[in-house]
Amino acid sequence: MKKIGFLSFGHWSASPHSQVRSASDALMQSIELAEAVEDLGADGAYFRVHHFAQQLASPFPLLAAIGARTKRIEIGTAVIDMRYENPLYMVEDAGAADLIAGGRLQLGISRGSPEQVIDGFRHFGYDPEDGDPVGADLARQHADVFLGALSGMGFAEPNPSPMFPNPPGLLRPEPHSPGLRDRIWWGAGSRPTAEWAARKGMNMQSSTLMTEDAGVPFHALQAEQIRLFREAWAEAGHAREPRVSVSRSIFALVNDQDRAYFGRSGQDSDQVGYIDPQTKAIFGRSYAAEPDVLVRELAKDTAIKAADTLLLTVPNQLGVAYNAHAIESILKYVAPELGWR
Repeated sequence: MKKIGFLSFGHWSASPHSQVRSASDALMQSIELAEAVEDLGADGAYFRVHHFAQQLASPFPLLAAIGARTKRIEIGTAVIDMRYENPLYMVEDAGAADLIAGGRLQLGISRGSPEQVIDGFRHFGYDPEDGDPVGADLARQHADVFLGALSGMGFAEPNPSPMFPNPPGLLRPEPHSPGLRDRIWWGAGSRPTAEWAARKGMNMQSSTLMTEDAGVPFHALQAEQIRLFREAWAEAGHAREPRVSVSRSIFALVNDQDRAYFGRSGQDSDQVGYIDPQTKAIFGRSYAAEPDVLVRELAKDTAIKAADTLLLTVPNQLGVAYNAHAIESILKYVAPELGWR
């Protein structure tokens, strides 16, 4: 059995071919798609966070809205760029959204991806220390504060003359959502980062790219990353079982519209390239074929097999109806044949 959800970047554009023409469209259609996939029996709605771009950026109002409109599905991010975040304010936002959703948030956090602007996190007021040019250490520092505050332990000295009476002892950010600490994931793009996330007691979202090129297929490298993550988790002695997700673009060609959109995708192999001038990466392939062909191809993907959660990346600008159809096709024609359902 495998949890299956979708991952949306929440793009919008004024292109004549886009059904998502504005930020309002992107937000409202994200809520509608989450409702639709819950009705279809899928397990999760996840969203990417990009700043300074015509894409979804501030996740918590959206997550809270989806939480209020759905009952069962997991609601999450993949990922929030921690370089931009005030971790204590984020604890308050996350706690409120999780309480509205009834404890269904699954928050993916990380350093984030290459940005639309130069050092965008500096515009948000965060300056890395010398020797940390891309803010990787800054992201981990913010994550440490965030994780510590999520524990619910008080740390702030109360005012002796407060406006309202305080409970005894040190104070914590409110509202506090019990259990949310166990539902934090780290978006890992390498094997060492996966081991670090395990030691920190975070679940792992294995990235759609790996900043390593070991000369093996992407899925094999990703499966090795998952194995190392689980071994590091066991060595750390955490009490609970960890979770692991992978993301894939997978389209079952079951009608003429599917074939028109994805019948000639041309992305049936991994790609190696640079995400910035210094960072070489391997990108996983996409899958687009008739259901019986998909079943045979996906059975060979060792990373999907190793993960407990699969996030289907969706072309959100094609609209809610088409994306719901694409997800339903995977749930109906592919997942049962592979034992995922």
